[in-house]
Parts: sequence; structure tokens; C-alpha cells
Amino acid sequence: MQFTSEQRLDDAVLQREFTLGEIPGILWTPQSASASAPAPLILLSPPPLGLRTSYPRLVARARHSAAEGFATAGIELPGRGDRPRWPAADQALADMRRAVESGEPVSDEIIDALILPLVDRAVPEWQTALDALLSLPELGGPVGYSGGVISIGTRLAVVEPRISAAVLFAGSFVPRVMFEEARQVTIPLHVLLQWDDEGNDRQAALDLFDAFGSKEKTLHANMGGHTGVPQFAGDAAAHFFTRHLK
Repeated sequence: MQFTSEQRLDDAVLQREFTLGEIPGILWTPQSASASAPAPLILLSPPPLGLRTSYPRLVARARHSAAEGFATAGIELPGRGDRPRWPAADQALADMRRAVESGEPVSDEIIDALILPLVDRAVPEWQTALDALLSLPELGGPVGYSGGVISIGTRLAVVEPRISAAVLFAGSFVPRVMFEEARQVTIPLHVLLQWDDEGNDRQAALDLFDAFGSKEKTLHANMGGHTGVPQFAGDAAAHFFTRHLK
């Protein structure tokens, strides 16, 4: 991990951009974090829009988390932002958009092509980033995960034992094979669902929530579109991490 810039957002938060090989990322740490009292870490997964495009939302969540004593970090998804283009992913995205714009159902083949290769690439990268982040003296466990694509969070919850709790955003298509993986998830979950999300299969999101094997899981559903998550829903997610990571 190589830090490329450092900026104090205010007296409470230090923002550092970094690269991990070809992967860009951002780390936010509360100024109270130190080697004697390392901060718990929350992984903030950006949406496929890209790290820069999603920055306003991510930094707002990072500031809120820092006020609660948490460090947060995000890395760019494969084929997004400043990373090299991924032609197969671009084609799958174009196929999905074409189906949605024409009013046709998005087929399982398109969903699989769009989501499964992304999960296969992104999850090992998150694990590599977690190795590097937890080597820093100011960071420590436990670790939480927050964000979409929900299939990435589902896979991580299964394969990464260092993640103790997760907030998942039900705002993306779900391949059928992910339902079997969901049954293997056992960590506490807090799932956010926007009821009128035009780009989301609501029933698939509900079925996925039902499939999760966690004994503690909460579904927080609100009226509104994809970007209309109310502030109180975000506050509830923050309280969830306070309960499980402190």
C-alpha cells in the first residue's frame, strides 16, 4: 500500500488516498486513532458509478463514522473509475441498460454476466486491501462492511472471517447462484431496501434477505427511489455498527 495524498478534512478526520497495485482507494481515520487505541474499521464499497463519482456520499458516511470512532476505507471496483476498462463488463452493462430501456425483463444470462465476474474479481481485491489496512498500527478489528453491490457483500460475508457485521444495500440485480451463498452467511446483517428503486428487482431483494442464514438480520425498507435513502435509515445503520463493532 502506497499513500499518495493526505488531507485533514477538519479537526476530527484524516483523509489519505492510496494505491494498492493498480487499485486506488481512500482511507479516512478519526484523529483519535493511535497505535495504543486502534480504531475499528468499516469497509465502504462504492457503487459501480466509481469512487470519484460516489465521493460525496462516501465522505459523508466516513465523517459520520469517524464521529463514532470508526475508520473507513473504500477501493475502486474493477473496470470502474480510473482503472483499466473491462470490455466484457462494459458489454454486460450495455446489455442490461438496453433491456431496461426497452421495457424487457433483464434475463438471468445478462445478470450473471454483469454481476458474477465482478464478484469474482472484487472480493479477492477487498481481502488484499484488508490485509494492507489492518497492518497499519492505527487500525484494528473488528471489521464491518457497508455498501453494494449486494452480491459482493454476500460473498465477502461468507469467505472473509475478519468481517464481523455488514450493512448491505439491496440496489442491484442478484444472480440466482447467490441465494445459495446467502444461506451460508452467519454474521449480523442490516439490509437497506428502497421500495421504489427503479433499477432493482424488489422481489429478488426480499428473497435474498429471506435466504440469509444469519440469526440476526434486519430489513430496513423505505419508500423512494435508488438514491432516496432517508437520513434516519443511515443513522440506524450507524447504530448497527456501534452495537456490533464496539
